[in-house]
Amino acid sequence: MYRYDQYDHQIVKERVAQYADQVRRRLANELTEDEFRPLRLQNGLYYQRHAYMLRIAVPYGLLSSKQVRMFAHIAREHDRGYGHFTTRQNIQFNWIKVEETPDILAKLASVEMHAIQTSGNCVRNITSDQFAGVAPDEIIDPRPYCEILRQWSTFHPEFAFLPRKFKIAINGAEEDRAAIMVHDIGLSVEKNAQGEIGFRVFVGGGMGRTPILGSEVRAFLPWQHVLSYVEAILRVYNQYGRRDNMYKARIKILVKALGVEEFARQVEEEWQHLKDGPSTLTQEELNRVAAYFTAPPYETLPATDATVEQHKAENKAFAKWIERNVKGHKVPGYAAVVLSLKKTGVPPGDVTAEQMDFVADLADRYSFGELRATHEQNLVLADVKQSDLIALWEEAKKHGLATPNIGFLTDMICCPGGDFCALANAKSIPIAQDIAERFDNLDFQHDIGDIELNISGCINSCGHHHIGHIGILGVDKDGSEWYQISIGGAQGNQSSIGKIIGPSFSAHQVAEVIDRILQVYLRERTEDERFIETARRIGITPFKEFVYATPIKIEHPAGEDAYA
Repeated sequence: MYRYDQYDHQIVKERVAQYADQVRRRLANELTEDEFRPLRLQNGLYYQRHAYMLRIAVPYGLLSSKQVRMFAHIAREHDRGYGHFTTRQNIQFNWIKVEETPDILAKLASVEMHAIQTSGNCVRNITSDQFAGVAPDEIIDPRPYCEILRQWSTFHPEFAFLPRKFKIAINGAEEDRAAIMVHDIGLSVEKNAQGEIGFRVFVGGGMGRTPILGSEVRAFLPWQHVLSYVEAILRVYNQYGRRDNMYKARIKILVKALGVEEFARQVEEEWQHLKDGPSTLTQEELNRVAAYFTAPPYETLPATDATVEQHKAENKAFAKWIERNVKGHKVPGYAAVVLSLKKTGVPPGDVTAEQMDFVADLADRYSFGELRATHEQNLVLADVKQSDLIALWEEAKKHGLATPNIGFLTDMICCPGGDFCALANAKSIPIAQDIAERFDNLDFQHDIGDIELNISGCINSCGHHHIGHIGILGVDKDGSEWYQISIGGAQGNQSSIGKIIGPSFSAHQVAEVIDRILQVYLRERTEDERFIETARRIGITPFKEFVYATPIKIEHPAGEDAYA
């Protein structure tokens, strides 16, 4: 993985010192809260409902065991013993004291981490496929390009005050696992007829108030020009993006207003001033960065491990875990293991300090000292020998990290919602827990099969509800918390935006609504048809009709039955 050079160390060290003085001035009332607000946000510090929240950047989701142990230390010493992994592959801590933040940032700097550009109207954390470098369907490893874009965008003076925040994702495999279609810029690695590497460029994707899939603005961009072309896109956006209305300030609104053809024309015109200039990538520079992502010292192993195969045949629980949580690897004899952070009763994405120390130990023993955070809010050990899978499973079970539910209903994406976030209209975590408890039966989940359920506490869509096969959105209704349900969203190569099925529901009704939706699926599906395939074939009408056919009986907290 990438290691800081002398410039990185110096930049981050100076930023910590600068921020420490800003905090000192705020605590001495030399700065007002309004003056301090943009300064803290530039360092990832938000004020939420109950306390400050610190969001730490995890570039393209890649972590060392040393960095994860630092997270555990921060959780113990500065928070309430846990952290929360987000849909941008970052981690955030929800109970931070402002006076301790300079110390926290100094500790992060000691393990080559920071919180820069996790907030503000700038280029945010570059995200990618959690299986980058090991996926069997990978065309090329996208991480060197992610790192080049990270270095280029960090503190870029021209793009420090964009009309709105800006998100970039890169996918290097045949299957899109980076959700590139709902990013401001999505880059997909392509090979042309001559075998040359380049990128298919999508612009203007996003969720929030106006969910839109990205539009193709270039079918093939030679890799040498990725920086200059991204810069051209950002220049057009920076000049013409709306600044009078924050809700209409994202690049997707500009693309929609101009039309894709006109937007692409303006980008191409701007690019002519940048093409073949100083930001053109050279093979030497690509090789320099790619050297940080060379393969670890893999052993020569058989493609399958006989002991593991025998244990699968003898142990049903182990076999289920292998089926759901263990993924293919391009090197024979190895596997990628997903550690589930979705055990029933635990908020999705939350991980305790003890668990963080534990997974750091697992990474050292089984995966060359590295981990990955996924945008589905789980963790990955990417380089595990198949012969180690039994021992790893036994250990992970003891720490609540071996729930065999990856891709199942209870593997939900869920933002912190109204329990923490000041922007949220409704709570997300209790809804996730109600659903998890109601469907906490692995045999039933196995029968349902692959399904993605995403929950957001507000229209900002931090829980990616727009691209959930089933999406749940918290809304405010006369001062009460209600929830809209959508069906048919998806990420990946066949991305789509879900459609709202009808009027919203109370919190007590949501689990029953999900049950009714699943009943329709079980009734209507054909053999081997996944939920999203059934939903696309029959549309939302059958789901809507069954959900609203009869009133949903709920039990109020006082114990009185009623119909809503």
